[in-house]
Amino acid sequence: MAETYRKELVQRMIRNFFDIQILRLVGAQPLWGYKIKKKVETDFHMKVRHGALYPMLNRLEQQGFLTSQKQRRGGRIRKVCTVTKNGKEFLQSYYKVLKEQFESKSRD
Repeated sequence: MAETYRKELVQRMIRNFFDIQILRLVGAQPLWGYKIKKKVETDFHMKVRHGALYPMLNRLEQQGFLTSQKQRRGGRIRKVCTVTKNGKEFLQSYYKVLKEQFESKSRD
């Protein structure tokens, strides 16, 4: 039963914090859209539509959290994303807020 709840909670977190999850994945290693989609599906057991992923990547880039460069691989051009300094600071703030929330709840 606990595994069922775990899966539901992970999927809810991915949906509600999709931008943060993308930053976490790309922060671990530079990735391109299709690879991000496959990692989300594999790691979180959740389908991601291109129509949700690519606008999110564009939004994160406009916010200054991601940067991208076109790279040619095997005759194909990929837009490879990396996390910027601002993106790393945003993630650190996210982790700090999470930690504060958990610590304050454990004191109650």
